[in-house]
Amino acid sequence: MDKIITFDDFTKVDLRVGTIIDVQDFPKSRNPSYQLKVDFGDLGIKKSSAQITTLYTKEQLLNRQVVAVVNFPKKQIANFMSECLVMGAVKEDDVFLLGPETKVKNGTTVN
Repeated sequence: MDKIITFDDFTKVDLRVGTIIDVQDFPKSRNPSYQLKVDFGDLGIKKSSAQITTLYTKEQLLNRQVVAVVNFPKKQIANFMSECLVMGAVKEDDVFLLGPETKVKNGTTVN
């Protein structure tokens, strides 16, 4: 473990559950990626780019609930503005999306 953070540092990270409502190919990305639109309920719809094309089809992602950091500043990726960071566990070069085991309300906080 290289970096130790305080509990106060952790509480600054706003992790929420949202539902993927749109998935598009992202051909201008350096690595194979999708452009996602995620519905976070009262927080609105946010866009994200995700390098998850090797494990997930667009059909598998649509309507899937995911966990994302929603309080990062926007980030320009090629011609796309990412507004949140969808969370995943990395095994070798694959990213496995994190999400609730049971459907929850969009915008639910993750503690």
